[in-house]
Amino acid sequence: MMKRRIIVLLAGLLAILMMGCGSKNESNKAYQPESNIDWIVTSSPGGGSDIYTRMISDILTSEKFIGDSTVIVTNKTDGNGEVGRNEVAHLKGKRADNTLLTFNSGDLIPMIQNTKNRAANFKILAIMAVDKQILLKSKGTKYETFVEAIEAAKNGQEVIIGGSKGDDIETYKALLEEIKVSPEKMKYITYNSTGDAITAALGNHIEFVIAKPAASTEYITAGDLYPVLALSKERYAGSLADTPTLSEIGDYADVEVPVWRGIAAAGNMSDQAVKFWSETFKKVSETEKWKKDYLEKNKLINNYLTAEEATKYVSEYEKAYMEAKGIK
Repeated sequence: MMKRRIIVLLAGLLAILMMGCGSKNESNKAYQPESNIDWIVTSSPGGGSDIYTRMISDILTSEKFIGDSTVIVTNKTDGNGEVGRNEVAHLKGKRADNTLLTFNSGDLIPMIQNTKNRAANFKILAIMAVDKQILLKSKGTKYETFVEAIEAAKNGQEVIIGGSKGDDIETYKALLEEIKVSPEKMKYITYNSTGDAITAALGNHIEFVIAKPAASTEYITAGDLYPVLALSKERYAGSLADTPTLSEIGDYADVEVPVWRGIAAAGNMSDQAVKFWSETFKKVSETEKWKKDYLEKNKLINNYLTAEEATKYVSEYEKAYMEAKGIK
């Protein structure tokens, strides 16, 4: 009888040990997508973030980097994107491992300004590129050059500029500070995305629009919008090569607010999934399609950073911005 009890106890202990080993092996198991991947973009279709997201998702599927899984891109603009970012930040379980978020400097800035949500609530998976802006005029604007618009504003006339959130607003503020024009005379209208701002310019509802080359090239080529100012410290290449910088149109310093383009996920994403996605986005950054059809075509700078590097970069960027703005 005693022997039977000992055998039963030993069997129970062995089962517990086996379960423990199984859990440990399961937790260390390499992550692989087993279902569709949800990718949230917190700006409207057609803008720079949307183009960026759909290019990467296309490479992920066409190159079979995620096996037979597909990527479902969803644009969530409620609350200027804060609803979508907050939702992703707090995902758990498999959804945390299978959901991605487009996360750029233009998303981080309004999030810091308007909410208690912070970069630490996410897993930063990668930074893929650096973008800059360009100022374009609509067909309906009465100003031949931006120099004329500056003079008009200084003489009391109202000039309307449109653009997206975050980095576009920061660029606008830096531009006005440099040219010494009041925001009451050179006003800014905020749209949900670059695409929405461009639509407003095409409809002659605004006179100028701040945009990314990625979102505006086709309209420039079609002759629907005209580039008047490279918001950069150097001229762009290709079809934008004739667009002057601010220092070339007057006694001003050049203005630029570089836009980093990254990818984030829920703070609860597993370490295995973080490793998988970081390595996978590196593969994306090395494809010819990414280099030729996205970076080169849209005048972006290749700037891939691993999850570890990107986390450090974004954390330092957030800290510097908060200190500069006095945000605690």
